[in-house]
Amino acid sequence: MILAIDQGTTGTTALLIDKDIHIIDKVTVDFPQIFPQSGWVEHNLNDIWQSTLLAIQKLLEKTKINPKKIDAIGITNQRETTCVWNQKTGKPLHNAIVWQCRRSASFCNKLKKEGLNPFFQKKTGLLLDAYFSGTKINWLLKNVSKTKEKNAVFGTIDSFLISKLTNNEVHITDVSNASRTLLMNIKTLEWDDELCKILKIPKDKLPHIKSNCEIYGKTKNVAILPDGIPISSAVGDQQAALFGQACFKENEAKCTYGTGSFFLLNTGKKPVFSKNNLLTTVAWHMKNKTTYALEGSVFIAGAAVQWLRDGLKIIRSSKEIEELAKKVPTSEEVVFVPALTGLGAPYWNQDARGAFYGLTRGTTQSHIARATLEAIAFQNYDLVKTMEKDTKKTISILRVDGGASANNLLMNFQAGLLNIPLSRPESLESTARGAALLAGLAIGYWNDLKEIAKKSKTATLFKPKMKEKERKQHLSKWHKAIQRTLT
Repeated sequence: MILAIDQGTTGTTALLIDKDIHIIDKVTVDFPQIFPQSGWVEHNLNDIWQSTLLAIQKLLEKTKINPKKIDAIGITNQRETTCVWNQKTGKPLHNAIVWQCRRSASFCNKLKKEGLNPFFQKKTGLLLDAYFSGTKINWLLKNVSKTKEKNAVFGTIDSFLISKLTNNEVHITDVSNASRTLLMNIKTLEWDDELCKILKIPKDKLPHIKSNCEIYGKTKNVAILPDGIPISSAVGDQQAALFGQACFKENEAKCTYGTGSFFLLNTGKKPVFSKNNLLTTVAWHMKNKTTYALEGSVFIAGAAVQWLRDGLKIIRSSKEIEELAKKVPTSEEVVFVPALTGLGAPYWNQDARGAFYGLTRGTTQSHIARATLEAIAFQNYDLVKTMEKDTKKTISILRVDGGASANNLLMNFQAGLLNIPLSRPESLESTARGAALLAGLAIGYWNDLKEIAKKSKTATLFKPKMKEKERKQHLSKWHKAIQRTLT
């Protein structure tokens, strides 16, 4: 069987999958979020490593499976989150700076004022934003003296975990994670000298860029695993979900409803550069062939539900929001713009902040809950329509996954708003499944993508039921709220 490690923003999942692409079991271990000041988000790398070990240990105990039966390990991870550690000792030199963190926003604004945004977009497919890894590395170099140490190295979470699993012997990243740094040329798939110079980042401290499907190294001195298990895939979480959903053909798309919401569209062999503030990214690279994708990223999706739970405390668990929202037939005039950490695609406004509109004396917790779910769907509507504008093609079906896609109320509203069916798989663990599939391909578990596609099944199909008049009314309210927020 294959062990997949899905290292996410709020927890780490260990998952076992067999040759029939059947998920044997999974275990998730959460870890703390760190907020040093407003707009800053960090993770303790030791917490991440310990959550990884504990998730694997609990999974092996739960399934009573001998770890010697693990044939390979695949890794998928929260992208853009940036780490620095001592490559010789494996010791972290600072907390990881999380993808949600806005501390480098002023530096990004400075680069934009210098007219560099088109230059970065042409080379990387990305926009200058604090979201991406490169400006986070720049901040670490400026503010953390330990980064100047001889053995200090940088990487994303995939790099850190692979280093730890191989007893600090391997310092690599995969092409999908590298494509999210503002440092990799999206056509050559190499670190770009000009970009590294602008961001003042020494290339010798960056990991070697590898494909998504090859053996990088083998486990060594990991307490809960035997030595010699090949680590044969690494892939950014959203690209992993695209692969896990078997979106292997051009114009096939998926949306992952997680902490954020991430929409990816397979664009085939050539990168499509957006004219509407979407991102061009590497989907995967295998057997010397590169597949590209267009991406729209929403910063706050499931995180808005977490905020209702932890901040406003109107629900005790995330699952409660669906029942609370169902108590009212509509959100009335209430519209929520969840710009709690700025707005992502297609607006890319770092300074926007969250707002509720249309509140009255009659507004209840149920209206707030329903407006929060609708806000997730509204943001994804904007992504889909922007993507169709860029590609000049319509999307006929959307594959969905991620924790919030279990919410039937949200899925039905989303299908109605987009006026296309949504396909939800039996298991929502598309991210871990994608990493496992790539790892299995690297060691010959499956012959090709056709074999995998045949074994990928849809469990639930949500068909659009919303009337055109109702759809227009919803969208009118949403776009008015967005314009108010941006002005």
